[in-house]
Amino acid sequence: MKKRIAEINRNTKETQIEMKLNLDGSGNYEIKTPIGFLNHMLELFAKHGLFDLDIKAAGDIQVDEHHLVEDVGIVLGQAFLQALGDKKGINRYGFFILPMDEVLATSATDFCGRFAFRFDCELNRKKVGDLSTELVCDFWDAFAQNAKMNLHIKIENGRNTHHKIEAIFKSVARALRMSCAIDERVKTIPSTKGVL
Repeated sequence: MKKRIAEINRNTKETQIEMKLNLDGSGNYEIKTPIGFLNHMLELFAKHGLFDLDIKAAGDIQVDEHHLVEDVGIVLGQAFLQALGDKKGINRYGFFILPMDEVLATSATDFCGRFAFRFDCELNRKKVGDLSTELVCDFWDAFAQNAKMNLHIKIENGRNTHHKIEAIFKSVARALRMSCAIDERVKTIPSTKGVL
């Protein structure tokens, strides 16, 4: 099987990001950004998705952490798009319902080549650690746009904002793991169009 890996470098006046992704990894990671809570979430993401993920990111967080968080989402989406190639043989669709203590998170994914994003989650705290919680939505929106996919995220219940965000990252990781997995019975592109 062809290796499904990607290496992306993004350098702007606001952020500098280097990323390596292996879709068929074992959940190994090395995450280095100046935002501790984002690092923790990306580590969880790699571990539960079984993606090998290396990220080195820096940016103008003295202004605000928005640029860095959104740009990491952009680059991660680009890495998935690059690593998937023509998407031949993938499941294409994925979903996962994940309990995290009192929280229940649902994620559904489709690598259809078209962008759609829905985020149905109320985050009550303004910050968790050093991350503004409104940026969780921005991160996944940027990811879905650049991966050219449908991504739906929903929190049905829960109280603790840390648990909600953690459940989102784990649930999306598991749904993506399912979407990206190769089905040996599928010999072509998983679409009647013949292209995704």
